[in-house]
Amino acid sequence: MKIAYISTYPPRECGIATFNQNLMRAIGSNFPERSGLLKGDFVVALNDSEDVHQYEYPEEVKYIIRQNHQKDYIRAANYINTSTADAVILEHEFGIYGGESGIYILPLINRLEKPLISILHTILKDPSYVQRVIIREIAEQSSKIIVMSQRAVEFLINIYDIPADKIQIIEHGVPDVEAPEDNPVKNLTPFKNRRVLLTFGLISRNKGLETVVRALPRIVKDHPDVMYVVLGNTHPGVIKNSGEEYRDHLKTLANQLGVAQNLAFINKFVVEEELIQYLSACEIYVTPYLNEAQITSGTLSYAVGSGAAVVSTPYWHAQELLDHNRGRLFDFKNSDALADIVIELLDQERVINEMRQNAYEYGLHLRWPVVGAEFIRVAQEASYEHDFRDKILKNSIVDPEIMPKFSLAHVLRLTDDTGIVQHAKYGIPNLKEGYCLDDNARALIMALMAHKRSGSREAFELLPIYLSYIHYMQTDDGNFRNFMSFSRQYLDDVGSEDSFGRTVWSLGYLIAKASSNSYKEFATEIFQASFPHFKRLVHLRGMANTIIGIALYLEVHPTDEGMTNEMIRLTTPLIDAYDANHADDWHWFEETMTYDNAILPLALLHSSQITGNERVKEVALKTMNFLDNLTLSAGYLTPVGNEGWYTRGGKFPLYDQQAIETMAMVLMHFQAYQIFRKPEHIEKMFLCYKWFLGENSLRAPLYDHETKGGCDGLLPTGINRNQGAESTLAYLISHLTVLEAFELEYEYNRFPQKLVGAK
Repeated sequence: MKIAYISTYPPRECGIATFNQNLMRAIGSNFPERSGLLKGDFVVALNDSEDVHQYEYPEEVKYIIRQNHQKDYIRAANYINTSTADAVILEHEFGIYGGESGIYILPLINRLEKPLISILHTILKDPSYVQRVIIREIAEQSSKIIVMSQRAVEFLINIYDIPADKIQIIEHGVPDVEAPEDNPVKNLTPFKNRRVLLTFGLISRNKGLETVVRALPRIVKDHPDVMYVVLGNTHPGVIKNSGEEYRDHLKTLANQLGVAQNLAFINKFVVEEELIQYLSACEIYVTPYLNEAQITSGTLSYAVGSGAAVVSTPYWHAQELLDHNRGRLFDFKNSDALADIVIELLDQERVINEMRQNAYEYGLHLRWPVVGAEFIRVAQEASYEHDFRDKILKNSIVDPEIMPKFSLAHVLRLTDDTGIVQHAKYGIPNLKEGYCLDDNARALIMALMAHKRSGSREAFELLPIYLSYIHYMQTDDGNFRNFMSFSRQYLDDVGSEDSFGRTVWSLGYLIAKASSNSYKEFATEIFQASFPHFKRLVHLRGMANTIIGIALYLEVHPTDEGMTNEMIRLTTPLIDAYDANHADDWHWFEETMTYDNAILPLALLHSSQITGNERVKEVALKTMNFLDNLTLSAGYLTPVGNEGWYTRGGKFPLYDQQAIETMAMVLMHFQAYQIFRKPEHIEKMFLCYKWFLGENSLRAPLYDHETKGGCDGLLPTGINRNQGAESTLAYLISHLTVLEAFELEYEYNRFPQKLVGAK
């Protein structure tokens, strides 16, 4: 039995990393004829940075996934499938995988051809929609789901609708070691001649350590020899964002309460053998977590397994594990109740010894070799019953392997402290042409998409540049200028309706998607100041862009009746235009198809999604299908060229093809999928995106791998090699949209696929 493990792994300081290493050793310990880890077992490790060399892993780590790199997950699946592993064990915790709530793990497990056993470390009582989808999909792809408590089983059955026969309880393992009679920890200064209360683990605010500190004055009054020892490093994520602020807060609190001499920090990460020494040296082990929502606690399991006297708040795992007098419970944040229990136990040696004995005896069946044997049985059964041919394996509609690595290099080259320069000569910014509002609006959307996807600091730092440009170009009456010279001189008094609408779109996107309240509030202020000009729009594309911005705004302000009515009012001219111009052979809004064509049905899709208007949805579908038949019939995208446009009954202009046409097609089909949930829209979306990569009428790529920019267009003679902001942003927004769609692969790959052009 050879097993591949997907998990974080030491030396990364993470509880799941330690758990997985212990599990590997526990399984290996059941085969005494072999030493150490089983030959052929290996780990696919998760890194929390871009650097594959971030950690010096031991030899059993054979593959590394960078948390926010979607391609790494696909390649990891291929690596496991071609390995000699008989089964795969997945350690699952939402925070260790990339994408929203760790959704990047789904394409990996969807591709596995080996039996999968998944260990769920966190099961939420009130999951978000995406979190519930992830757990259900993991269960769907797994031969067995392993949890560590009965409460977890109840949640999976009642909240996530997972069949009971898919679930098995195997409790958290504990070290198979005994504390030495001559315990060196007892000679450490905080322990010597002290009665120690101990808490260990990575330190963060949710651990509730201040409850113990607040209980100390009463405890110390009766037992002045008590010392509260906090063993462990501050959580790396806390260090990154807040430094040692929490540890310093605890020290300050202890000083204010007069118990600074009764609080000690041992700031180190200890191995299991040493941990057992600490646990056996303490008088009482305390877990003062702040709320019940903890389905599993490894530290609590270790304390019980070592035979410690445990006092805890009644979170879910503690309620089960400390039952039958294996520990005592006190209410959340109740320092007085904690003090009462500790004083009672310290006063009665017989009571505390009885608790220790009960915990120790229960802990014998939690020892890692026992747990390892349980996992061996599960893996053998899964391997015996598994036939990957029964699993519906399909090639993904979206193939991330052919997509270039996302890069902001050219955007950063084009951007200065004013905004993004609109044009370039080849890959060099053309400062003579200055800036325009259209491009800064698109850049704002792109930067926010990039930040949401990977947490990119570079992308986040671009947001205020583009937003401040928009603000600077807003006139006193709420309208917008468009053009500015490199010397920061206004070049127009009022911009085009297109630039107005695109700006409203970008502001609506920021209001709907930004995580920063200050950005949302600023964008809302600019958005609302522009509102009086919505009524003055007369051109369809200006209206369409504005409709999209309003629809995004209404996603987070659904009760704003005035804005809803305005969106309906702006939608009406598009429907009227269709009614006035359509015929049996011409399902379009105008007699001539010009530029940015897909924006029109895209706007109707957004409008109908908010209002539920079936007539609007019908026109959106008819015009979308008409556009598809016209531009995708060759098996690749051929957008309407801008040399003469396409007039009904006239000749279709093949060139010049523009990148914004492609971006609009990508966005249109992704929006259509989100409404109708038909995989054909994902397929068409990806087909349109591949226009940038060379699947076009000239078979020429418009993405420049050297500069990371997008070429300005496709000419009859070849490629327009200039790489301005419009084309580069069109490519990047399309790229990010495809990656967002790829997160939903688990969903659309289950439906029969209809190939473009197939009859």
